[in-house]
Amino acid sequence: MTLIDERIEEIARDIFADDELVMTDATVARDVRGWDSLAHVNFMYSLEEAFDVQFSEDEFVGFENVGALKRMLAAKIGAK
Repeated sequence: MTLIDERIEEIARDIFADDELVMTDATVARDVRGWDSLAHVNFMYSLEEAFDVQFSEDEFVGFENVGALKRMLAAKIGAK
Protein backbone atom coordinates (compact mmCIF):
# COMPACT_ATOMS: atom_id res chain seq x y z
CA MET A 1 0.00 0.00 0.00
CA THR A 2 1.43 3.36 -1.00
CA LEU A 3 1.31 6.61 0.94
CA ILE A 4 -1.45 7.82 -1.40
CA ASP A 5 -3.46 4.64 -0.73
CA GLU A 6 -3.04 4.98 3.02
CA ARG A 7 -3.95 8.66 3.11
CA ILE A 8 -7.02 8.22 0.87
CA GLU A 9 -8.26 5.38 3.05
CA GLU A 10 -7.62 7.36 6.24
CA ILE A 11 -9.56 10.34 4.89
CA ALA A 12 -12.37 8.13 3.60
CA ARG A 13 -12.69 6.39 6.96
CA ASP A 14 -13.04 9.78 8.63
CA ILE A 15 -15.47 11.29 6.11
CA PHE A 16 -17.67 8.20 5.82
CA ALA A 17 -17.43 7.40 9.57
CA ASP A 18 -16.32 3.81 9.03
CA ASP A 19 -13.09 2.71 10.71
CA GLU A 20 -13.20 -0.61 8.83
CA LEU A 21 -13.60 0.89 5.32
CA VAL A 22 -11.22 -0.52 2.72
CA MET A 23 -10.81 1.51 -0.48
CA THR A 24 -9.64 -0.67 -3.37
CA ASP A 25 -8.94 0.60 -6.87
CA ALA A 26 -12.32 -0.78 -7.95
CA THR A 27 -14.29 1.01 -5.20
CA VAL A 28 -17.03 3.33 -6.47
CA ALA A 29 -19.34 5.64 -4.53
CA ARG A 30 -22.24 3.18 -4.45
CA ASP A 31 -19.95 0.67 -2.67
CA VAL A 32 -19.53 2.97 0.33
CA ARG A 33 -22.35 3.50 2.81
CA GLY A 34 -22.94 7.23 3.23
CA TRP A 35 -21.16 8.35 0.05
CA ASP A 36 -23.73 10.87 -1.10
CA SER A 37 -23.22 14.22 -2.81
CA LEU A 38 -22.38 16.12 0.39
CA ALA A 39 -19.97 13.43 1.57
CA HIS A 40 -18.36 13.46 -1.90
CA VAL A 41 -17.72 17.20 -1.64
CA ASN A 42 -16.26 16.78 1.85
CA PHE A 43 -14.11 13.86 0.69
CA MET A 44 -12.74 15.70 -2.33
CA TYR A 45 -12.02 18.91 -0.40
CA SER A 46 -10.28 16.86 2.28
CA LEU A 47 -8.12 15.21 -0.39
CA GLU A 48 -7.26 18.62 -1.87
CA GLU A 49 -6.17 19.85 1.54
CA ALA A 50 -4.26 16.70 2.49
CA PHE A 51 -2.34 16.48 -0.78
CA ASP A 52 -2.10 20.25 -1.42
CA VAL A 53 -3.70 19.94 -4.85
CA GLN A 54 -6.71 21.43 -6.57
CA PHE A 55 -9.15 19.51 -8.72
CA SER A 56 -10.86 21.00 -11.73
CA GLU A 57 -14.64 20.80 -11.82
CA ASP A 58 -14.44 17.84 -14.23
CA GLU A 59 -11.89 16.04 -12.06
CA PHE A 60 -13.97 16.70 -8.95
CA VAL A 61 -16.83 14.61 -10.28
CA GLY A 62 -15.37 12.75 -13.24
CA PHE A 63 -13.33 9.85 -11.89
CA GLU A 64 -14.84 6.40 -12.38
CA ASN A 65 -13.41 4.64 -9.31
CA VAL A 66 -10.85 5.03 -6.55
CA GLY A 67 -8.08 3.70 -8.81
CA ALA A 68 -8.71 6.55 -11.25
CA LEU A 69 -8.72 9.00 -8.33
CA LYS A 70 -5.35 7.65 -7.15
CA ARG A 71 -3.86 8.04 -10.64
CA MET A 72 -5.20 11.58 -10.86
CA LEU A 73 -3.70 12.45 -7.47
CA ALA A 74 -0.36 10.87 -8.33
CA ALA A 75 -0.19 12.91 -11.55
CA LYS A 76 -1.00 16.12 -9.69
CA ILE A 77 1.56 15.44 -6.98
CA GLY A 78 4.19 14.55 -9.56
CA ALA A 79 3.50 17.76 -11.48
CA LYS A 80 4.46 19.94 -8.51
